[in-house]
Parts: sequence; structure tokens; C-alpha cells
Amino acid sequence: MNDLDNAVTLTVDGLEYGGWKSVEITADLERQFRTFNLSITWQWPGQTLEVPIQPGARCQVRIGCDLVLSGYVFKAPVTYDGNSISLALEGSSLTQDLVDCAAINTPGQWRGQTLPSIVRALAAPYGIEVRSEIPETPRLHTHSVVPGETVFQSIDRLLTLYRLFSTDDEQGRLVLAQPGSGGRASDALALGKNILSADAPRDFGGVFSEYRVIGQHKGDDQKSAAAISEVYGVSVDDKAARKRITVISEATQITPEMAQQRANWERATRTGKALTTTYRVQGWRQSNGELWRHNRLVRVIDPVLGFDRDLLISKVTYSLSDSGSITTLQVAPPSTFDANPAPPA
Repeated sequence: MNDLDNAVTLTVDGLEYGGWKSVEITADLERQFRTFNLSITWQWPGQTLEVPIQPGARCQVRIGCDLVLSGYVFKAPVTYDGNSISLALEGSSLTQDLVDCAAINTPGQWRGQTLPSIVRALAAPYGIEVRSEIPETPRLHTHSVVPGETVFQSIDRLLTLYRLFSTDDEQGRLVLAQPGSGGRASDALALGKNILSADAPRDFGGVFSEYRVIGQHKGDDQKSAAAISEVYGVSVDDKAARKRITVISEATQITPEMAQQRANWERATRTGKALTTTYRVQGWRQSNGELWRHNRLVRVIDPVLGFDRDLLISKVTYSLSDSGSITTLQVAPPSTFDANPAPPA
């Protein structure tokens, strides 16, 4: 692997900028946009430095020939003292606009449409494309924009209802994803081979023995008042050491089946997050030359933490510093992100 394969370049207006001394690029399943932070320091040049890249510039970030981010430069701070001058560039994916900007659809209500079609309509005013990796969803009775909410707040209410997640891709598109839909990593994460360090908080403060989801559903002549007003679902975690019950009230109209699926999802998600672990490995690429990527399954062999199983890479950060190039990988059980997790074994 030569240095050009790992050279980080920022492309703005057709021009490529490289030579960065510090790099941090992050992609995360639980965030809607990727971020980058690039910086370089020179010895004082003896004259005013022209900074051709300005905040707001549209850009792409590559590692070697691999595109990893499409978005905008949001910050371009310059600092200097008597000895040196430093330029930093920070930015994020195109999809950050969905997180920051208001939902402005008119009319702001949809009836009898699928989740992908509503998400595409919500993202369209900001020119963001949507790619779906999920199966066909049932048509939603109704969805309305709440005045003042952002695009992603409106989308997130839909994702929560269907127990799905979204992320972005290297082209700046919003992706409705499934756990592991990105494929498998070529290399395993193995203690004594490529793992430099691990961090496993193992925080079970949000885990309960029983999850109850309650809500309501629009009725008709064939359904009793009780069936309409007492929609609920229950999921029990038999592994819980003591009795701990949480009740989740779903504001959106749901069916009994959806309530049960939501309860199962809460159980799997909370347990999975408690088992989330962060590993650091040397370099940005696997032994076959491919970059480490998020939303891929990876075999983890770690007898210290008791892992010998497939886990899902939920977050990846490429960093370059005086310590060299490091990839930080956050992994979790795939059920953490599964729309319909299996009942606990």
C-alpha cells in the first residue's frame, strides 16, 4: 500500500487540496451526516497567506481514490503566532441541511403513503436525494409536519414508528438502511492481531426487565372502544437481574402489532447499546486494500470482553495525527438496529 492510496484530498471547484497534517473523518449510523476536520500548519511564510477555500463551499473528501464524503465546508478558521500559521477546514455531508433546516412542505400532510415516499418529499425542497435499502413498508394512515420542526425531526418520527434508521452515503444522499446492508468487512477484529485498544462502557442504566408500549388506533364500526383506546405491546427481558419496567406512550396512531414490534425493538436496542464497544486499529484500510466502512458486519474475537461473534460497525472514524493513521470502530450487536428483532434467546 503506497502513500497515495491514503492521501486525503479535498476537492473544491474542481481543484484538489492535500498535504493535511491532521485529519478526522467520521461516519455514524446514528447521525444523519458525516463530518470532516482537516488542518495544516506551516512555518511563518513571511507574507499574508491567501485562503482560497471559504465557508459554504461545496466539496468532496477522498482517501486515495475512494470518495468518503460529499458536502460543504462550514468553518475555515485561521490561527497564527510569531512562528507559524495554521489553517483548518471543517465540514459535513449535504444531509446536515436536513438536520438544521425546517420542514417547509406545502401542504405538510400525507395520507396513505409509504415511508420512503414521505421521506423523499420531505427532503426534496433542499435538493437531497434519498436511497432506500429497506423492504416495502405498510402505507401510513397519515403523517403531518409539526410547525417549526426540522426535516429530520419529522423523518425521525417516522423512523421511530417503523423502528428503522437512516444515515448518509459518500455521495451525500440520505439512506434508509438495514443493519449490515453495506456487506461484510474482509478482516476480523482480533485481540493480539490488529486491535490496538478497546473501550467498553457496559452501561446498563437504560436497560429494563419489561418494556410496555401503549397507544391508540383509529377505530371503525367493527372495533370496540377498548380495542381502539387500549393498544399495547409488552416485551420481557428474562436476563434482567431485577424488576425494572418502563412504559412508552406512542403519540402516533398504532396497531397492536406495531405496539408489540416497538416493544421488542426497545428491548433489543437498549441491550445492544449497553454492549456497544469501541476498537482502534492501525491504518485506514483492511488487508485487502478496502477502507473500513460503517454498516458492515465484522467478526470480533476478543476473549477479554467475551466476544467471538459477528457485530455491526455502527461508526467509523479515520484520524491522522503524530501517532500515525488510526481507524476507530464502534461495534454493536446487529439487533441494536434491527427493525424486527427476534425474541430474546
